[in-house]
Amino acid sequence: MSITCDCLIIGGGIAGIGLAAHLGAERSTVVLEMEDAPGRHATGRSAAIFIRNYGNATLRALNDASVEVLGGGGAFAETGFLAPRGELVVARPEEMERFAAYLDGAEGLEQISVAEAMRLFPILSGDHVAAAYEAGAADIDVDRLLQAYLRAARHAGSRLVTSARVSAISRKGGVWRVEAGGETYEAQVVVNAAGAWADTVAGLAGLSPLGIQPYRRSAAILPAPAGLDVSAWPAVVSASEAWYAKPEAGKLLVSPADEDPLPPQDAWPDDMVLAEGLDRFEKATTVAVTRVERSWAGLRSFAPDRTPVAGFSGAAEGFVWLAGQGGYGIQTSPALSRLAADLILERAPVLAPAVVVALAPGRLGG
Repeated sequence: MSITCDCLIIGGGIAGIGLAAHLGAERSTVVLEMEDAPGRHATGRSAAIFIRNYGNATLRALNDASVEVLGGGGAFAETGFLAPRGELVVARPEEMERFAAYLDGAEGLEQISVAEAMRLFPILSGDHVAAAYEAGAADIDVDRLLQAYLRAARHAGSRLVTSARVSAISRKGGVWRVEAGGETYEAQVVVNAAGAWADTVAGLAGLSPLGIQPYRRSAAILPAPAGLDVSAWPAVVSASEAWYAKPEAGKLLVSPADEDPLPPQDAWPDDMVLAEGLDRFEKATTVAVTRVERSWAGLRSFAPDRTPVAGFSGAAEGFVWLAGQGGYGIQTSPALSRLAADLILERAPVLAPAVVVALAPGRLGG
């Protein structure tokens, strides 16, 4: 016997669960997650910070459209999912071109003196020549956001099925048929929210890949510098994105900002890549890295133009792409999942038409 629903979402990360929450009770919905719990991959390994000026113009529009929900308003009103953090962008002489590009068109990003930057981030080395500060950058409580989406989805009657890896997808008589976890599911609409596995899922459905490439991003937790309270420090990133750091539960999270292409997998850090990144961080600061308490890696998956893909495929009726979020998936999830819901429910999207077009899979031949 097949399990039937109106909308079948493949992928239980922040995108898929967020979409299930936004669909509400208007469509019967099942979410298939291949792991034993939602949010195991990119969602659960995010640096968890909201930066309004992060990404290209389309992504910045998504950031703007997401801030109300993240702040605790909209359909998922709670106490809010953001906590003040601030972000500091710093540059050495060889990074000034990248620094200028980062500032171009940015809103709420103020250029400050290097002395002020060193006050905000006391371990910054003195060879930096420029700095800028975004006061509105904030930590995101990713787990609480995911749980809020899950509660809303379940309240609306959506079902989450874990340990359900998709093995086959076919379409007949206007209905999609999906084999996963030993069960068969049928739905008129299938949503590809499979993250790093998005092109794999498309292939199972007989669609051409869009070129969504997973890239590894590593991070390590370091002890706080001796005698210093890091809790009020901002997140800090080098203008060339050679490293970034942010406070994390009284310690420092440091990333080499690596971006090595990998096939879809459960990612692990490369020791050499991590060591090289920590060396860059060490040279940019006045502290020595003597101990790594723990490290991990995740996959950030990008479309070729570095812009997410959201919308109905032009190549297969009833197939929706919701993928390629790169490093922006958490902070753009309210806007992207709302857009996918609007399109599925045949509502006029809240996002501007130009943004909707910029996200459509048709631009990549999908």
